[in-house]
This record gives sequence, C-alpha cells and structure tokens, in this order.
Amino acid sequence: MASLESVELFELRLLHAVAETGSLGQVALRYNVSQPAVSMRMSQLERRLGLRLLRRDPSGTRLTSAGEELLVAARPMLNSADALLRVVDRLRAEAAGRLRVAASFTVAEYLAPAWIETVRSEAPEASLALEVLNSSQVIVAVEERRVDVGFVEGAERTLPTLTTQMVATDELVVVVAPSVPLARRRKPLGPAELAGLDLIVREPGSGTREILDRALEAWGGPSSRLELGSSEALLAAARRGEGPAVLSRLAAADDLESGRLVVVPVSGVDLTRTIRAVWAADTVPGPLARRLLRAAVHPEGPRGP
Repeated sequence: MASLESVELFELRLLHAVAETGSLGQVALRYNVSQPAVSMRMSQLERRLGLRLLRRDPSGTRLTSAGEELLVAARPMLNSADALLRVVDRLRAEAAGRLRVAASFTVAEYLAPAWIETVRSEAPEASLALEVLNSSQVIVAVEERRVDVGFVEGAERTLPTLTTQMVATDELVVVVAPSVPLARRRKPLGPAELAGLDLIVREPGSGTREILDRALEAWGGPSSRLELGSSEALLAAARRGEGPAVLSRLAAADDLESGRLVVVPVSGVDLTRTIRAVWAADTVPGPLARRLLRAAVHPEGPRGP
C-alpha cells in the first residue's frame, strides 16, 4: 500500500498543472524546470503509487481516470498548502514591518493619507504601500491576497470570503458651477428629476456609482452624459459648467468652501454610504493593520499598540 509520506506536494502541483494545461512543456514553463524533469517526476509518482496517472497522445498529455480521481482527492491538500503559504507570506511581511493596502479613489485621496501618517508617527520603521483602485478592484485585490487590507465605498453587502468593518460614513452630493441655472434652484430635486438629468458620474465598479445606481434604480437609474474615472475629473468638468456632477462630499469640500461649486439640494433619495475596511475572512489583521484600522475608526482618538 502506498504511503502518503512518499507523495511530494510539488508532484501533486505538477499533476494539477498537467490537468490544467494538457502539456508537459507548459507545466515546465510554469515552474521554471525542464520538460524532462517534469516527465521524470510524474513517472516517479506513478511508480511509487503503482498507478498510471498520465496518458500521452499526439494532442498532448491527459490525466487517466485514476489521475483525475487522485487530483480530486488532492485538491483540498493543495488549497490548504496555498492558505498556509499565504499566512507565511503575511507573517513575513509583518515581521519586516510592511503593510500592503488598497483603497478606493475617494478614500485614498481624502482619508487614507491622514490614517497612514498616524501609523507612521506610531511606527516610524513601518513600510506601507498603498494601491489606488475602484471599490470592486479593491475587493479583488484583497481576495487574491495582493494586499493585506482594503478600503471600499458603497452599499453594505455580504462578502463571504471577506471580513468587513465600517470605518466612516460619507454622502454623495450633486454639484454645479455657480453660472449654471441649476445652481439657483431652491426647491430640492426629486428622484425622478435627478434620474432625468444628464449627469456627470463615476465609472461602473466605483463605490460612488454603485450608490447612485442603487438610489435611482426605481426611477430607471441615472442618465449620464459623461462617465469619468476620478473625482478630480468630475470636479473639473463641473467647474467648467459642463453639467451637474455627482460625487462624494469629501471630494467636493474644497470647491464648495471656495464657492467654485455649489450643492444642488436633493430630497426623497438616500445618497449616504459607508466606507468599510475589508480583509480576508480566514486571516487576523496584524499589528500594523490594526493600527491602520484604529486610525480609520478613531482619527482623533487615543492609540494602542
């Protein structure tokens, strides 16, 4: 009877790669080894197990029925090994004082700099890398473990693979240049009126667009004349008088204070949103991540280790 101790994890990874690619040559390229080395490792595995696992023909290399059944049984082991390696990578990064963060545009531009400065004042030796993405891309980056923690905007929703924590709130506002006739409107816009305007909006996938789409869903969704990829682009278009823009009050604060833009009142529609931290559900935030989360939730409060 074959012993599991005789089966090496690398050989199971090679077997999985053969199933995916159907080519020993492609497997060799993936793992940066020679094709004869891959073939030799597969032959060794077959001999140790006493099973024929691969079938070679002119179209490529395929798994036999025994190979397919073995791979089905091995996948949980490979997944567990991958999870273990991710933990090791995270612990190494934490030991080296590194924290990888992804944040949506609004968070990265208007909130994260103060949070990061707080962490650096408490841990000057720390190294923080911030990747700026839209909210849907932040979630993917966290799920793929490219970052340790992410910050997203938008509606609350269940994310089975992630743990989420609300850190702040925000609201969307409709802004226009003072020269635009809409700037002189005193009666709030109703939902149907807002949906009927030619708006300047963020791109699909952003937290800002998600909130706007959901808020106006019952009225057919927003009508847009321009879709732009950043808050600054929306602000610039609104300043030029190109139309009403819908974006975060945080992003518009300086323009509103200076009078370059004014808010058009809106009623009957909820444009508030939460800003949430997200991290992989099977991990525990490390010391640097916990410092960052505290800075986000309590920007003026006391800090702990």
